Amino acid sequence: MEIKFIADNNVGKLARWLRLMGYDTRLLKQKDDRQMIKTALSENRVILTKDAQFMKRRLVTSGTLKALHIKQDDPKLQVQQVVKTLQLDYHFKPFSLCLECNQALLPRGKEEVQNLVPPHVLETQTQYTECPACHRIYWPGTHWRAMVKKLQDLQRGGGKKHTSG
Repeated sequence: MEIKFIADNNVGKLARWLRLMGYDTRLLKQKDDRQMIKTALSENRVILTKDAQFMKRRLVTSGTLKALHIKQDDPKLQVQQVVKTLQLDYHFKPFSLCLECNQALLPRGKEEVQNLVPPHVLETQTQYTECPACHRIYWPGTHWRAMVKKLQDLQRGGGKKHTSG
């Protein structure tokens, strides 16, 4: 069974990166521990939080609730922590989940998006997907390639901060 996550509002960028990698990751927009716990238990999700006090809850310490204390501030280092701690693959399923609302994306033809994307995108791209919830359109352009490169760098350990000296 594929691992699923729920992230608190302090790790929103981490949630987007995990979605980009293809991991089902719900994001709570507001601090609501009760809702997060209820959702995590009912949907078998791992909680991602920066809240050290949350990690001391009996549900977490007893192992009833799976949670990971995110210790880094940099989202790239957060991704590395999650991947290393949970022994995840850096599998990358681009255009499988909406980065904004976590819905599975649907393939769309050029004719379906012609009035929804800029003209230069329509001229240069052939592959499109759409979120059925928020109706965002995605295509494998330069932004996508840059994100792929960042993920590849993270996979090679290049996401670590280096100090000169």
